[in-house]
Amino acid sequence: MGLSAKQKQIFAFAGSGYDALICSGAIRTGKSALMTAAFVDWAMKNFSGVRFGICGKTADGCAKNLILPYVGLARTRAKYRIAYKPSRREMTVVKGRVKNVFEIFGGLNESSFALIQGRTLGGVLLDEAALMPRSFVEQAAARCSLPGSRLWFNCNPGSPNAWFYREWILGAEKHRAMVLNFRLEDNPALTPDVIRRYETAYTGVFRRRYILGEWCAAEGLVYDFGERNLTDFDPDSGEVFISVDYGTMNPFSAGLWRVLRGDEIPAGLIPEVPGGRSRSLLAVRVREFYHDGHGTGALLTDEDYCDRIEELAGGLSVKRVIVDPSAASFIAALRRRGFTVQKARNEVVDGIRLTASALASGQILIHRRCADAIREFGLYRWDGDAGGRDVPVKEDDHAMDEIRYFVNTILSRRRMG
Repeated sequence: MGLSAKQKQIFAFAGSGYDALICSGAIRTGKSALMTAAFVDWAMKNFSGVRFGICGKTADGCAKNLILPYVGLARTRAKYRIAYKPSRREMTVVKGRVKNVFEIFGGLNESSFALIQGRTLGGVLLDEAALMPRSFVEQAAARCSLPGSRLWFNCNPGSPNAWFYREWILGAEKHRAMVLNFRLEDNPALTPDVIRRYETAYTGVFRRRYILGEWCAAEGLVYDFGERNLTDFDPDSGEVFISVDYGTMNPFSAGLWRVLRGDEIPAGLIPEVPGGRSRSLLAVRVREFYHDGHGTGALLTDEDYCDRIEELAGGLSVKRVIVDPSAASFIAALRRRGFTVQKARNEVVDGIRLTASALASGQILIHRRCADAIREFGLYRWDGDAGGRDVPVKEDDHAMDEIRYFVNTILSRRRMG
């Protein structure tokens, strides 16, 4: 299948008069893969004996998402001789007498700029550029001091107050940057059914950013939650999990989940994937325990909370209890009671995105008896005073946190749809 007109512009950048290329917009549009191929082709045609940088949020993520897929392409192997050395985090590319080295860097935090400092590069490709610290991006750009060097940026949209949007996208003319904004329709490899699947998997701010390709602020309610997310179904089969947000003075929230697969799921309970394929996994939060120590004036100990978890389990065999890793004493108490505890993956925005997708697709349902969770869904909001960062207000968020722990730790590692 050929490339779309928008995708072809990535390769056309090499012959343009611009100094930088910025590819922004929807997910699954081929930006990362095509930019990697175009970046290497440009480097091999214009330089020899030069070092280049390929950067991701982390070096390991960069290798997994960009380098390994690129090295595995038949087109790549037919065109170049490549030696990839993971231990040295570099890829050497050879064609005839032309030989260049591509170093892999991670722009994870403010100290990451030191990793690339001191290099002299012919060009740099920054994947997920909007998620990197400004200090790292600017240091990477400053390393490109050779004649003819260029900058290649790829990102999904975020807040319009983000530094990358304000400095590079709004300042594209100043930086002599070509800006390409992608939508799902710009990838001809996506069938209409697949496009509809992605369109229904995101709601709110995530739909505007990842599907429509818009730079927009996170505002209003975090989740688009309503009647379609509620159920009276009380399954008596499926694996059992409990998710916990621990608190002493702050509220303590725990939810018991049933995870059903295949024939365990009643027909028609969750929608089909576009294209007629039935989903194969459903998680139902069937009951909860919620205690506000500050509001009630009754403070409970770790052992008291373990008693409540045993009562919530109701004699069921609980596969795992998912707990915020900061609750060390409570985790130890649960383990003494014989529970298998898994420390939660507690990334906030990624977890919210996955939870929003699971709600939108119908892969998690909340039983109507879970009154405190339902109440929090109606109150949980983005913080409009967070300076352009995606931050929810730290109020009415305790059931929200443990639901996010469950989705981000259990469902994200299983086949969702």
